[in-house]
Amino acid sequence: MDQARQFFSKIRGKVSGWIVTGSIIAITGFTPQEWAARLVRLFPAIDTGWLSGVDLRLVLVGLGTTIVVCSVLLQHRAVRRLGTVGDTGSATTTGRQSAALAGGETPVRVDRAEPGGKPTSPLADTPSIAVLPFQNMSGDPEQEYFSDGITEDLITDLSKVSGLFVIARNSAFVYKGKAFSVPNVCRELGVKFAVEGSVRKAGNRVRITAQLIDGSNGGHLWAERYDRDLTDIFEVQDEVTRRIVDALKVQLTPGEEAHIAETPTNSFEAHDLFLRGREMLRGTKWNREIFDQVVALLTHAIELDPNYAEPYAGLGMAHTLDFQNHWTGAPDALDVADHFATLAIAKGPSVPYAHHMAAVVAIWKRNLERAKQETEIALALSPNYSPAYGTRGLVELYSGEPLAAIPFLERAMRLDPAFTQQYMHFLGLAYLVAGKSEAAAASFRERIRLVPDTDLSRALLASALGHVGDIDEARRIWTELKQVDPRYSFVEHLSRLPFSNPADADRIKDGLAKAGLPTEHEYSDPTAFNQ
Repeated sequence: MDQARQFFSKIRGKVSGWIVTGSIIAITGFTPQEWAARLVRLFPAIDTGWLSGVDLRLVLVGLGTTIVVCSVLLQHRAVRRLGTVGDTGSATTTGRQSAALAGGETPVRVDRAEPGGKPTSPLADTPSIAVLPFQNMSGDPEQEYFSDGITEDLITDLSKVSGLFVIARNSAFVYKGKAFSVPNVCRELGVKFAVEGSVRKAGNRVRITAQLIDGSNGGHLWAERYDRDLTDIFEVQDEVTRRIVDALKVQLTPGEEAHIAETPTNSFEAHDLFLRGREMLRGTKWNREIFDQVVALLTHAIELDPNYAEPYAGLGMAHTLDFQNHWTGAPDALDVADHFATLAIAKGPSVPYAHHMAAVVAIWKRNLERAKQETEIALALSPNYSPAYGTRGLVELYSGEPLAAIPFLERAMRLDPAFTQQYMHFLGLAYLVAGKSEAAAASFRERIRLVPDTDLSRALLASALGHVGDIDEARRIWTELKQVDPRYSFVEHLSRLPFSNPADADRIKDGLAKAGLPTEHEYSDPTAFNQ
């Protein structure tokens, strides 16, 4: 009896799968051939011998009726949802590296969305897309940097299109090397479409496949394969970008047309070196050895093409990291970073990365006006550039306009949801400086939940709690902080934050003083931070 129940349970499960698949096809308009192929892929193990005794006409009539009923029910449900769910994709809503570089925080990667998880982001109000990491089909793990580079370059090109909403590279790469379904990814990231693909590099040839997928049903809207010489790589990227834009029926402005068509360098070797260096900068293991390797790669790229802007910007980032971490001990590390960022703009005035790096350096040099100008240029060139939104938020925060910072930080968070933890810290700081201590405390608590070993967020939470009068909790948080980092020095951290208005920094200190906590510490090693 139990075996019979299990048998009929399995049959019901398979029939349910057929009904769901048929309903999706009815809504999307797939052809019968595509439907049959999809069924074969979904149920490859079905033995079709039993069909010889089945009247297929009755099966088709019954299935067709079911499809129609399910289609009506699903459409009715969709209408009800549209009536109750408002438009939440507004602008008020380096990434990881860049925000950290500009804000004094050591960047920490915390994945917000796991494949197959719950929805984390609302749909944008414009055609929205995520470019998922292209698979490395070369059979050589050492070629990962190349397939990742192709993915990032596509994201960069699509981000220049004002009519699109494009998820940042950091959040897209959460799914690298993991099993996932595209509809789930789109649901988690709050986008309508996704791009998948693969890269095979062999000798002087490269094969790239790319497909545009509808996140609502997993259907392919467009797919193409390119077999080209490596020297044609930029042409392939340009063509893929345009095919995606055309498929989504997005109109390019003349400026966007020109920027997408630009070729950053005529030297594939220089570009390959830049991709290698950029991949190392994207890593989480930064030390003197990595710094030296990155500098060597990017310097060689510049030697091959002195007019190639991106390697100069990469060197600007590398020397900014050196300034923060004191790897070389060079007293002029920040000046060197500023030199390379300025050269990057001179070589590539339409490169968003160059302007953003100039803004990051300008914040550290406390030139907030220049930082504001450079982020404005970066965002004009790339309206989906999440690190520039985050940096612009920090410019407002440090310039004495903390409430004006919040929309920029929220926009950065929406474009890069996997790194909410980084922006949550700066949101808390904005609320704290603006005198909204309860909101600040909530933001810092969320940041601590996401990054349990943070010290600076705990110090700022203690300040916020001091302002609201929760003295015991403030002291408990301070005790936690000292357990996380016994050598922590609040004065060292605060002195590095480029507030233009001393009263903003004083407010943070006042909160600690209200809780009876020290704002000075006898240990003052600026390299001992553990955010």
